[in-house]
Amino acid sequence: MKLTKLAALLATSMAIAVPGTALVSTAAKAEDLPKVTLMVGGIDKQIYLPYQLAESLGMYKKYGVNVELSTEQAGGVGAEDAMLSGQVDMAGAWYNHTIELQEKGKNVLDVIQLSVAPGERIMCAKGSDIKQPTDWKGKAVGVTDLGSGTDALVSYVSAHAGMKASDYTKIAAGAGQTMIAALKFGKAVCGITSQPTVNAIEKLDVGYSAIDLSTGDGVNKWLGGAYPAASVLANSDWVAAHPKETQAVVNALVATMVWMRTHTAADVADVMPADFVSNQLTSKDEYIAALTADWGQFNIAGAGTMPESGPKTVMEIEKAAGKVKGTADLSKTYTNSFVDAAKKLEGVK
Repeated sequence: MKLTKLAALLATSMAIAVPGTALVSTAAKAEDLPKVTLMVGGIDKQIYLPYQLAESLGMYKKYGVNVELSTEQAGGVGAEDAMLSGQVDMAGAWYNHTIELQEKGKNVLDVIQLSVAPGERIMCAKGSDIKQPTDWKGKAVGVTDLGSGTDALVSYVSAHAGMKASDYTKIAAGAGQTMIAALKFGKAVCGITSQPTVNAIEKLDVGYSAIDLSTGDGVNKWLGGAYPAASVLANSDWVAAHPKETQAVVNALVATMVWMRTHTAADVADVMPADFVSNQLTSKDEYIAALTADWGQFNIAGAGTMPESGPKTVMEIEKAAGKVKGTADLSKTYTNSFVDAAKKLEGVK
């Protein structure tokens, strides 16, 4: 049976569509629900907001699955690596990993696309006067981790500006306090990061936004179009063996994206964990302002559907950045079948 039909049948069997309402799960108790473990590449980062938002809204259990969320730790195993090794079932990570892993003989599938922009900014140290990639020639640039999606983005914007990999260096600077320290103490002249670290760097007057890769004009200028980033990744074999669980997770996240269509950043802040929106990096008001500014990064309009030109854009960036040497069968890196089934059941486009 084809994946699309199987996903739709299973989704129908696990939930009842009530006209004019969201789906109602047939599961009665949380302990009776199938369990799925999902590690996110930084669960408190705004770029990865939908995973926790779905939990805070009760969407996973509502749609028939008990999702156990975790987050990768600095210096620890990355979310996609934890998924590959079987430590967790799914990863909340960037789509580009599916292309890189295919070249290594690993079949990983993106089952829902949650963002259409990286939601990142390249922040440069105060007084550095850096305005474009060529300005960091001979210097160090901080990335979340070597080999990460942010690593690929720095490589691409540098190559696009005519620079070679040998023209600068990259260091693993993480996020939050470690990225702030890298800029403050001169370990890196610039660093690529997201909210709430961006806000903290500006508030502490440590640095400024030099290159905007969050949404809109900046993404088009530096990346050339929509860049699908945050997604849900799983081994293709696991998806084939667990279509009911996969569909339930996708149903919950599609419903979350639809919820975001009629709510605001302030509404999100009100339901997220308190320490996500108010901590040493940001106040609640600053969190809301930053989320409002970057709201367009989320795939709200598409409700999880992969942008048509997205995979090709990512492939071009991966090749230009030297992350992928050959070709890839992009049709095997993602599927819209689960999202299509969820949107049909939700009665949305």
